[in-house]
Amino acid sequence: MDLQKIIEPVVALAKEAGTAILEVYATDFDVQAKDDKSPLTQADMAAHIIIENGLNQLTPDIPIISEESGLPDFEVRSQWTRYWLIDPLDGTKEFVNRNDEFTVNIALIDNHRPILGVVHIPVTNKTYTGVEGHGAAVRSGSDAPQAIAVATTSAKPVRVVGSRSHRGASLDAFLERLGNFDMHAMGSSLKFCVIAEGGADIYPRLGLTSEWDTAAAQAVVEQAGGAVLQLDGQPLDYNAKEDILNPHFLVRGPADQDWLAIIAAGE
Repeated sequence: MDLQKIIEPVVALAKEAGTAILEVYATDFDVQAKDDKSPLTQADMAAHIIIENGLNQLTPDIPIISEESGLPDFEVRSQWTRYWLIDPLDGTKEFVNRNDEFTVNIALIDNHRPILGVVHIPVTNKTYTGVEGHGAAVRSGSDAPQAIAVATTSAKPVRVVGSRSHRGASLDAFLERLGNFDMHAMGSSLKFCVIAEGGADIYPRLGLTSEWDTAAAQAVVEQAGGAVLQLDGQPLDYNAKEDILNPHFLVRGPADQDWLAIIAAGE
């Protein structure tokens, strides 16, 4: 498969899904729960249908896992070497709170690794891509893609990104050991993307996430020269076990510090 040939159709699907999400986002809604008829569910499902239908036309032989369609039995999916992994609306709290920090995530997984990723931000019409062998890029609207890369040296103070919705004692302890830092809270896959384009140094995620939350943005970070690492130093991998929960992990741009050792010091 020529990944370079399919990236533009996948970007187009992410943008179309983003437009459908914005149509719901523009309405006067007030929702705190994701019930079957909530605006959140409407936006999720509209995006899911667009992406799933589009991918089935683009690559009919490649199976799809979407947050909105449920998880196939591991007996079945463990036989897959390649599949699409999508989160039609990543950042549900951001959507509900109307802070604009939600994304559309589409990833192609090959042998447990994300080899192509698209992260689209509907509100800003900004799209990040990572394609194995072709690097990472960002584009605004219909502008041409611009290559991006992680920072090569960490800033002083270290620029840390973290979840706007999830912050716990483990993260606070890590920050204390880190010393001098600037903390920037943001939602969804934006944290990965800021690191991929050199705007931040590190994102420690010491809480639960699911594989569809991270795959697309991991491809962007890795193709920009960064890494997404489990706490044992191995890259975050996919479809290797029955559940779809990620272990704790670290996203890093610069490799000039032993970030994992700083985390391990508090374990």
